[in-house]
Amino acid sequence: MDFSKVKLVVTDMDGTLLNSKSKVSSQFPKIYNQLKKHNIKFIAASGRQYFSIVDRFNKSIQNEITIIAENGAFAMRGNDELFTSKLPFGYIKKCINTLRELDSVYIVLCGKNAAYIETKDEKFINMFKNYYSEYRLVDDLTEITNDTFFKIAAYHFDCSETHIYPAVKHLENELQVIVSGEHWLDISHSNANKGYALNILQKDLNISKEETMVFGDYNNDLKMIELADFSYAMENAHPNVKKAAKFLTKSNDEKGVEFILEQLINSRK
Repeated sequence: MDFSKVKLVVTDMDGTLLNSKSKVSSQFPKIYNQLKKHNIKFIAASGRQYFSIVDRFNKSIQNEITIIAENGAFAMRGNDELFTSKLPFGYIKKCINTLRELDSVYIVLCGKNAAYIETKDEKFINMFKNYYSEYRLVDDLTEITNDTFFKIAAYHFDCSETHIYPAVKHLENELQVIVSGEHWLDISHSNANKGYALNILQKDLNISKEETMVFGDYNNDLKMIELADFSYAMENAHPNVKKAAKFLTKSNDEKGVEFILEQLINSRK
């Protein structure tokens, strides 16, 4: 594999760079420093909250990398806000009321300052805290107005694609509706996806598709996979991602991202 053109590495987090315990491997900081040495830019792109993504990296890395959060609705580089795609406020109440009609679905209103939930279910909250570092428990999500909102995330303990997507599929004509994980589904502004965000950043960095390497595992990664000649699906990826990506790497628990990045770094020595 000729990696000589690669100038940008973009990776999803859950199921991709993070292992099944939601941790970044201990070898990643060393790999990151080697990427930096060879002037290869790094972007973390996730459906996670910005604060939750930052918390996964060492402090020495946090202020250097570019982060695409909330499935492309929000991007930061260090302390600089790069862009936002706000969820139109008029849709929030409509979407929340639709989701409330479904059985066993938990709703998260994702804002810039915090994520908001109205359930007191301890099983959900304990799981939810893994994805959202900053959150508030409120009485009614439709009454929260003092924040900038990026998306509504819905969770089902069994399967989001089966139990949530059919009820909100009709919203795709107006909004971005993405099955972002086995249990998660996200509703956001029509431009709020990882592909739209990556395209903005590629132009900002003056880096082309031919110079971009992307890693992903789920349907919310499909649009950014289209923007990279070096596109990798994880062994544990959704079948749609394996079909769309040009290459396959090891699973997240087998450090599939690091496996390829080590090859990339070795090619520059």
